[in-house]
Amino acid sequence: MTVALDHVILPTNDQAASAALLSRMLGLPPGVAVGHFICIALGNGVTVDVMQSDGDSSLHLAFLVDDDTFDRGLAILRSEHISHWADPGHEQPDVINHRYGGRGVYFADPGGNNLELLTRSMPRSD
Repeated sequence: MTVALDHVILPTNDQAASAALLSRMLGLPPGVAVGHFICIALGNGVTVDVMQSDGDSSLHLAFLVDDDTFDRGLAILRSEHISHWADPGHEQPDVINHRYGGRGVYFADPGGNNLELLTRSMPRSD
């Protein structure tokens, strides 16, 4: 059996704003309302399903993107004065990282989820 990711649920206390920001950051069409989700299609049948939630928990989602998408996302962060960091603990503000020969940046969506854009994955052994 082949295993593939189908979707991930992104809980947030501001569903519309979180979905809109994520779509813009990734250069994707706006999400589509399906039931109580706003579904953002990433390709290959995978979606991020943004769900309204009043809980205090947050997720970390990392999106592997090409250089043009990274540049667009970083420009949005800077032009809209959205706080961003080079590290997941948010200790290195207003800079990006250059891990694994690529670039990466962390930012919070309006619901407080810790999102990441990166151009190179960490090395893994399969």
